[in-house]
Amino acid sequence: MAARRQRGGRPRDSRVDHKILQTTRELIDEVGYPALTVDQVAARAGVGKAAIYRRYASKAEMAFVATVHGQWPPPLADTGSLYGDLLALVRMFHVRMAAPAARHVAPALISELAVNPELDTRFRDTFLAAEHAGLAEVIERAVARGELAGPVDPAMAHLLLLGSLAAGLYIINLPVDDTMVTDLAAATAAGITALADRHHSEPDRAAEPR
Repeated sequence: MAARRQRGGRPRDSRVDHKILQTTRELIDEVGYPALTVDQVAARAGVGKAAIYRRYASKAEMAFVATVHGQWPPPLADTGSLYGDLLALVRMFHVRMAAPAARHVAPALISELAVNPELDTRFRDTFLAAEHAGLAEVIERAVARGELAGPVDPAMAHLLLLGSLAAGLYIINLPVDDTMVTDLAAATAAGITALADRHHSEPDRAAEPR
């Protein structure tokens, strides 16, 4: 998946990146997300607040990266099948998204996105773009294997797989277990296959004599 875009200026120090995220995770465990402040993270990590704000637009974004999104790209498993690839991906996300800290942080970020257009744009250009790129890779492999009739919009695949997982965890508050995750991967694979068949067979049908 695509890496987060870096703002202009001198190259970032990966050691500072690691320290900020590690400290954020530690403080969330200790004081909880609501009580977390950027000042606390800066003081414990031994960095200036400016170093944090060069990387993250808000506390919610910083905490989201620390607890949910992590560092991208992750290894994308090539299991030999569309279903297997989707299952490996959604299981990895489920582990991160179902963690207690993530269940506090993600809804806070969602609320902030609704009222902060600049942050919403950053979120789409970094996190969502990275996830869409990963799903595009999974889809391309499935097309190359002959599992799919042609490519499918990765945004639709993202909505089916990770959008459904996020809704279950953060909105409907379902007790999502591995059985549900497995079924979600199977349903997404079936949906993607059906979309590929629909989209790539329509020209053939149009060419048929009436």
